[in-house]
Amino acid sequence: MKHQIESNWEHEFLEFAISSGALRFGEFNLKSGRLSPYFFNTGLFNNGALLSILSRFYAKMLNTVEQQPFMLFGPAYKGIPLVATVATALAEEYNRVVPFAFNRKEIKDHGEGGLIIGAKLTGRVVIVDDVVTAGTSATQAAELITAAGATPVALAIALDREEKGISDVTVTDEIRNRLDIDVHSIAKFSSLIKHLREIPLLSDNVPLLEAYHALYGASQS
Repeated sequence: MKHQIESNWEHEFLEFAISSGALRFGEFNLKSGRLSPYFFNTGLFNNGALLSILSRFYAKMLNTVEQQPFMLFGPAYKGIPLVATVATALAEEYNRVVPFAFNRKEIKDHGEGGLIIGAKLTGRVVIVDDVVTAGTSATQAAELITAAGATPVALAIALDREEKGISDVTVTDEIRNRLDIDVHSIAKFSSLIKHLREIPLLSDNVPLLEAYHALYGASQS
C-alpha cells in the first residue's frame, strides 16, 4: 500500500510553517537524542487562525490522496485537536463528512467511560499526527483501531523528516512496511531544502541541514 503523489502545496505550507514560527532553525535536542539544526512543532499553531490554516493543508492533502470514504483518528494528545479541525476543514472545503475519534491516555471508569472518544471506529481509518520520530504513536493507534474492528489505512503527518529509524530506511517507510499502511505528508525534508535555497535570509541553514541529513537521513531519501 504505497500511494505517493507529487504535492503542489508543499512550498505554501513550508512558507506558512516558517512564518508562523512552528518551523525553527537553531540547535534542538530531539526525543530521539539527536541534535537537530531545525525543529517543527505543531503545538505552536496555538490559536484558532493558525490551527484553521494548518487543518486546511491536511484536508487538501487528504481530499487528494484518499478518494474512498474514511474516518479520522487522533492519538492523544496532539492528534486530538487535529482530527477535530481537519474533519471540520474537510466538511467546509470539500463537502466531505468525515467522522473522527481520539483516545485517552488512561481508561475512564465513569461517565461515558472507555478509552476512545468520538465516533465509533469502523471502516477505513486515517491516523492524524504531526510528525513521526520512532513510529510508536502510530503503532499504538493502529493497534487500537484494529482492536475495535476497523482498518488503519494511512497515517497523515505534517512534515516527513525523511530520517532513518532502526534500519537504513526512513521511519515512514518502516511504518509503511510494519503496519501495511500509507503515510501521507504535507511536506518533506527534501522539499524544505529546496525551499530554503530560494530564501536568501534562510539559505545559510542549508549546509547545516544537509550535514545533519548526511548523518541521519536514509540512504534512498
